Amino acid sequence: MTKSRGSAEIKQNNRYWLFLLLSFLVFPLNVNARQQPELKGGLENFINNHKIYPRYSLQNCIDGQVVVAFRLNKNGEVYYSEVRRGLGTDLDDEALRLIRLSSGKWSVPQGYDTTLIVLAPVNFRLSGYDCGSKTREQIQEAIRNYKTNVSMTSVVLNFYRNKASGKYSSEEARIIALKNTLGYDEEYLKQRVEEGRRKLKQKDRQGACEDFNFVKNMGSDLADELLARYCN
Repeated sequence: MTKSRGSAEIKQNNRYWLFLLLSFLVFPLNVNARQQPELKGGLENFINNHKIYPRYSLQNCIDGQVVVAFRLNKNGEVYYSEVRRGLGTDLDDEALRLIRLSSGKWSVPQGYDTTLIVLAPVNFRLSGYDCGSKTREQIQEAIRNYKTNVSMTSVVLNFYRNKASGKYSSEEARIIALKNTLGYDEEYLKQRVEEGRRKLKQKDRQGACEDFNFVKNMGSDLADELLARYCN
């Protein structure tokens, strides 16, 4: 009984300290106010102005907070970034993309320690989209399905990469069936190309090229012209 109560208290304390840590938003905890890096207009506004809500999470009413850890060099460029605490869906990728997109837009004070880790909570919230009809279990099931789909998607991508390099096998019929199961049809790939175009308008060439390469590695030529123009 005492052990159970003590365990609960530890968990409560851990949640409190995590909340306290995140309440500092994007600033390192051992840097005073005058030494903090700054993003013109604020990171929250930047995120809201550039956020592209990922399709899978939008369709399945998945939202929440993703915490990205990153480092800035003396020029205000993000030279390292990773998801420190994620949701396990395409929201993680979008949070990482947004932080990467802020690279070069930070003002870093003189003498700033560029080895410091900066924590940025990126919040995703949905209202509408018929999300009120989704139960918590349905949403959790969608998250589990996403993780399974990532593994199966890797099988398809590896097949077409190998095919492009001449390592062709006779199992393409199985791969096409897997693509259909995952929903990677012509319409989906066209939408993925359009997402890449939107990222180009935001000057996120890396994110755009990731989308274009995904389309190419799905065995489609829809993005070939864009790849040749922007991603060489």
